[in-house]
This record gives sequence, structure tokens and C-alpha cells, in this order.
Amino acid sequence: MQITVTFRRTSRLSIRITKSGEVHVSAPIGCPKREVKKFVYENQEWIEKTWEKRVNEIHSRNAFYNQLPLETKEQCKEATIRLNAIIPPLVQKYSKLMGVVPAGISYRANTSRWGSCNVKTKHLIFSAYLLLLPDWCIEHVVVHELAHLLVPNHGPKFHAVMDQYFPRWKEARATTRQIARNASPAK
Repeated sequence: MQITVTFRRTSRLSIRITKSGEVHVSAPIGCPKREVKKFVYENQEWIEKTWEKRVNEIHSRNAFYNQLPLETKEQCKEATIRLNAIIPPLVQKYSKLMGVVPAGISYRANTSRWGSCNVKTKHLIFSAYLLLLPDWCIEHVVVHELAHLLVPNHGPKFHAVMDQYFPRWKEARATTRQIARNASPAK
């Protein structure tokens, strides 16, 4: 494991393990290298433990997303066909209930978020990886994004909209996070 040391305007030494598993040490400008080495040595156990945990999370995450290969045009086309059978009917159903009209729907191979809503253009984007989730969790994401057409933020009014149109949203969100965290096969 490689450790990257950066000297910056900070008052103390600190260590962090990035999402990609890199170890970064920040040190105050002018801090002697021997002090940095001593700090790393004293925290070696924490670094190794945290780094191992992060690497396991990365492997688990990759195992989850690799269940749906999207590397070829054929794979992407097949995913789009499957998504079109699920997402547009849900959007249509909840659009009517909620009194909103999205301008369009598209799909991307996003791993950082399940969906997004551009409130200015009213365009909804859904992750192709929704196909790895149970139907009711997909439904939650659709309602969530449509709710942003009514309330652009995640404040109390947004939660009230979610409570009204998808009362099990908290459970669906927790289930979705659990599935992705544990790399369990969906459905």
C-alpha cells in the first residue's frame, strides 16, 4: 500500500483512506518528515485496518455492479429494453398521481446515484443499474425523481411528498443501500 503525503495549510497531521483505497496523509507546511513518518508509524494499525475495510468495500461494490455488464452495445441495448419495460410505465403512473410532467427520460450507467432530475429542464435520468434492484425499490427511485419536479431539494416538504406518494420510501431507501452494500443479487 502506497502512502501519499501532502504538505498544506493545516494545523495538524491527518490520515484518510479515499473511496478508491488510496492512503493520503496531510501535514502542515514545514512539518519535519521524521514527524510525518512517526505519525504514520503510530497509526499503522488503523491505516491497515481501514485500508483493508475500504478494499473489501470496493470489491463488494464491483461485484454488485458487475452483475449487470454494460460493456458492449448489445448489453446496453438489452438493458435499455428492460428499463423501458419498467421505468416509463412507472413514470406515467406517478406523473398522473402527482400532477407533474417530465420532459424526458434517459438512462446512464451511473454508479454514484440511482437517478437524477434536472428541475430546470424537467429531464429525468435513471441508472441502468436499477435493474439490479427489486421492483419496489425501482419504484421508489422513480417517485423520488418525480418528487423533485414538485420540490427541488430534500427538505421537509420533499419528505412530505414522498410520504404521500410512496409511504415506504425510507424502507425502500434502506433496502436499496443494503443490497448495494452487500452485493446481494436483487429479486
